[in-house]
Amino acid sequence: MATEQVRITVFDTTLRDGEQSPGCSMNHQEKLRLAHQLDRLGVDVIEAGFPIASDGDYEAVKAVAAVIRRPIIAGLARACRPDIERAWEALQDAARPRIHVFLATSDIHLQYKLRINREQCLAQAREAVSLAKSLCADVEFSPEDATRTDPDFLCRVLEAVVEAGATTLNIPDTVGYTVPSEFGALIATIRRRVKGIENVTISAHCHNDLGMAVANTMAAIAAGARQVECTINGIGERAGNASLEEIVMAIRVRHDQYPYQTGIAGEQIFPASQMLSEITGVPVQPNKAVTGRNAFAHEAGIHQDGVLKNPLTYEIMTPQSVGVPDSKLVLGKHSGRHALAIRCEQLGYQFDRRALDDIYRRFVRLADKIKHVEDHHLLELIRDTHKPAASATPLFEPLPAAVAAAANASAQESPRPFPLAPQTNAFGVPLPVPGDQHHDQEDYLWGV
Repeated sequence: MATEQVRITVFDTTLRDGEQSPGCSMNHQEKLRLAHQLDRLGVDVIEAGFPIASDGDYEAVKAVAAVIRRPIIAGLARACRPDIERAWEALQDAARPRIHVFLATSDIHLQYKLRINREQCLAQAREAVSLAKSLCADVEFSPEDATRTDPDFLCRVLEAVVEAGATTLNIPDTVGYTVPSEFGALIATIRRRVKGIENVTISAHCHNDLGMAVANTMAAIAAGARQVECTINGIGERAGNASLEEIVMAIRVRHDQYPYQTGIAGEQIFPASQMLSEITGVPVQPNKAVTGRNAFAHEAGIHQDGVLKNPLTYEIMTPQSVGVPDSKLVLGKHSGRHALAIRCEQLGYQFDRRALDDIYRRFVRLADKIKHVEDHHLLELIRDTHKPAASATPLFEPLPAAVAAAANASAQESPRPFPLAPQTNAFGVPLPVPGDQHHDQEDYLWGV
């Protein structure tokens, strides 16, 4: 009998922590629009905002809670009565409401920000969770700056809030300070030492100040965390939060190392990324994992030749698995003859070997100057290099008119300049029709 997969709860905080990114604020309608996409994406929890922060945020949380019915809708609150009551007012129409209470626990925060001692912090955390529990059955507690908190005191606070009724304990690496081995060990310590921990869910909320938010989150999962807090495109305070798409695809692609499952609909990842970028006006960096425009783009000749034969050679996940329409081969100075020949055919031209060599040499020189060779550059280069009237035997032959027209129409309609031809690999992804192989070794050398 197959063992049941451990389910990881995906808590999306794009609308709350993500919105705190400079320049990423969203209005009421924008939050509601993105919340619908997060619902389609399949996240388990949507943290809709911080109701006490402003009337606008309160109204946005209230609207999301009233309309989005499948996932849990969470509202953030500091560990004080006005925040908690305001959060509940915004959430009370939700089908599945959650109040998320937080209080700093590190000595540096207690001394310089809150100006209270540890015992006062312990009492305040307990009282706040008790109040939240009296209003809402689902209460999450976060000890802010947990990774810089004394572990003994952290365990005392966590045990107190479990006794007060917390159902989820979120462990935030608020300033992105920890490293994977350390964070995994902290989660293990909490599981071992906190009384009643078996009755609650441990969550991880990691920031990316040292570029380790996703790695720390994966370490937490391996150590026993069963909820991950993350954002689309990894947006968030300062350097951002752990990226939802990276966590989900790490679990999916490396299932041998992370034998878990999520409820995320992979094909909705890229649409969610694009929607967020459009709403905020903040583009995704080109080399961003999973959702960046270069994530499935190939320029090196070695890579292009391999991907044209079988995408598995250089792609560990299919573009379609995350909602990207297709791979893209970029014509640049690292491209090989194989990719150049395919693009020329799509533009309506077939070359013999000698003509292709001539075109290729000129193409590389041009690519050295302009970085990316677009279709109009390539067509101009073809016209300038080979003029059929100058020779009784032209070095290139236009394709039949119908084929050329179809190829040109395809090129104009789609931003994907190198669609793969209709055979399938192990992923069920189209593969190119095998072509002339006599220049494979040269393509390989050109790609070095």
